[in-house]
Formats: sequence, C-alpha cells, structure tokens
Amino acid sequence: MKAVSLFTLFSFVLFSCQAEKNRSKYPDTVGDIAFDEKLDEAGFKKCGAGKDRPFSFQYYHGPKMFDYKGEKIAIVQKLKKENIYSEKKVNGYITVRFLVNCEGKTGLFRLKRMNSDLKDIALDEELENKLLKFTKSLNGWMPKEIEGLKVDYYQYLTYKIEDGKVSEVLP
Repeated sequence: MKAVSLFTLFSFVLFSCQAEKNRSKYPDTVGDIAFDEKLDEAGFKKCGAGKDRPFSFQYYHGPKMFDYKGEKIAIVQKLKKENIYSEKKVNGYITVRFLVNCEGKTGLFRLKRMNSDLKDIALDEELENKLLKFTKSLNGWMPKEIEGLKVDYYQYLTYKIEDGKVSEVLP
C-alpha cells in the first residue's frame, strides 16, 4: 500500500512539472507578439513586462479606440503625402500590427497580407516594405491610460489596396 501511495505521489509531481514546463512556451495572453532579435529593435521595451502588469492591452481597451495625435485623419494625410503605391495593379489588404508601450514608443511590428478573397498571399513585397516603413515612421502614438495607469497596448493598421494604391486605412 505504501508503494502505491509513493508511486501515485511521484507520478503527480512528475506530471505537474511537465504541465508547468509546457505552459511556459505559450504567450501570457492570446495574440502577444514575442520579441524576435531578427525583426525587432533591441532597445524597445514593454513597460508592462513584470508581475504587476504581465500582459498588454488591445487598441480597443480604454476610453478611446484610436490614440494617435490628430486621430486617423492625420495618418491618412501623411500617407497621401508619401504617395506610396505599387506598379503592379494588386488588390488586397496589408495589415501591420505592433505594440505601443506606456511611453508612446512603438515596436514589435508584424505584417500580414491577404488578397481580396482574404487568402494569405504575397501581394507586392516592395509595397509591403514601404507600408511597413511608413507605419514605423508614425510617431504620434499616445500612451493609453486605464484606471490611472499608463499601459502597453497592441495597435494595428490595415491598408486596403485597390489597383496598387491604398484606398482606405482601417480601423
């Protein structure tokens, strides 16, 4: 009987350690962007990393959904001045998702592209790179405040492409 009890206890401890080990490979919350030294600037820091704030919020948390100086219209106007387009008359969507930290600095940029049928497909690598560079250049993001605390949050911009030109910026 003593051997069975010890075996049961040992098995429980062993499986508990394995479960804990497996959990650590997943992000703290769904959608977290993990730091990648090949893509991300080494100096960019998440303010929320730590015990008191183990996760980042999404753009829609808090009183305002779009925290950019001058709102979305300022981004659209800047984009028009840049005159970014593709010689290839492609159609689809290019989404750039990133993190705005509690200081209003941006980092952890990730790009997703889809055709008009929402299938993951490369549209035009040059256009994608131009829009990624443009998004990185936007420096009017404001820190989000929730319950009096400045927090990190994920933001995205989706560029709708029609005939090689940006026809709309979402959200």
